[in-house]
Amino acid sequence: MALDSLRFAHRFDQISGSAIREIFKMIAKPGMISFAGGNPAASALPDAECAEIARDVLQKDGKRILQYGATEGYPPLLESLHAYVEQQLGCAVPAVLPVTGSTQAMDLLCKALIDPGDVILVENPSFLGNMQCMRLYQATLVPVESDEHGIIPEKLEEAMRQYHPKLLYTIPTFQNPTGITLSADRRKPIAELAAKYHVVVAEDDPYRDLRYAGEACPSIKSFDKDGWVVFLGSFSKIISPGLRVGFMAGDAGILRKCTVGKQSTDVHTANLTQAIVDQYLRRGLLPDHIKRICRSYKAQLDAMLSELSTFPEGTTYTRPDGGLFIFVTLPEGIDAKELLEQAVERHVAYVPGTHFFCDGGHENTLRLNFSNASIAQIHEGMSTLREIFALALAK
Repeated sequence: MALDSLRFAHRFDQISGSAIREIFKMIAKPGMISFAGGNPAASALPDAECAEIARDVLQKDGKRILQYGATEGYPPLLESLHAYVEQQLGCAVPAVLPVTGSTQAMDLLCKALIDPGDVILVENPSFLGNMQCMRLYQATLVPVESDEHGIIPEKLEEAMRQYHPKLLYTIPTFQNPTGITLSADRRKPIAELAAKYHVVVAEDDPYRDLRYAGEACPSIKSFDKDGWVVFLGSFSKIISPGLRVGFMAGDAGILRKCTVGKQSTDVHTANLTQAIVDQYLRRGLLPDHIKRICRSYKAQLDAMLSELSTFPEGTTYTRPDGGLFIFVTLPEGIDAKELLEQAVERHVAYVPGTHFFCDGGHENTLRLNFSNASIAQIHEGMSTLREIFALALAK
């Protein structure tokens, strides 16, 4: 081929594409029961409300909305978003920046902070999409030891002393992929360690509103006295992923650097979708909408947990109080990645857990999403997986 000699940037040397996107290609056939993505249920998308808001805002402010906007954000949203964020986090926030999904927030934070070789501490396992982002900036990823209550502060301090990281990345509430929530008593120590060792914390919390049981935990940001914690939020899971509206909240100096980085990335997040989110907040639609989708997701979670209780002996799994995911550990000797092809042939999909570990391994694990399948599909799909795993164990 004419381009055989083309040399791509070295930052792509360790990047092979998102495992989830590759799986999506495998499962794009009719009748597939997918536990693979992190999509909201179709019934959870407020299309009628968004259509009504879009008509209203275009009638009232169409010329401004359809023109180029400020990188800093659509002015009405900046006002409503600031109030929303401070109410959510329970603390004053110096600055907010609307972004094109919280994935862009991570990209901008890396763009502002990370030089090749800089160390980023990550939970292990962690969200593979953002780990890929970190690797594109040629960061060195170092796992931090966690347990069923999240990051262990003593182990975090050891890692900070040893590796001198630039950044700690954490998903503290209903973590992706495990569903684990960082316990309330560990959140303040993490904020204090960040200040002590001068490490920026990226507190990525897109699932915090999807709570089906228990009490909400304070944000790590609420314990941040010196600006070392940057909160990353999203409306993708609670309104719509297609709107592509997320936000960053934190120190004004850090967000100014991120704003400069955003200018050369997409100029600004789409004005129309920012305006839709602004009105969704101002009209008070979000609380009732979240209550509705949480009722539905809880029933789907309960159905999947019930099915997991019948899986082969030795299978363990997380029991989250919210979010979208359950993490499953199969008996030793079962390779979830190898068995995925069999599952897809029988019209069921999941994500092998190995992709979420920054150091690989853990081939006997998998992530299951329950939000995008009906309860009937959950029963059918989980029955198929139980049979596949039982047969593999019997060999």
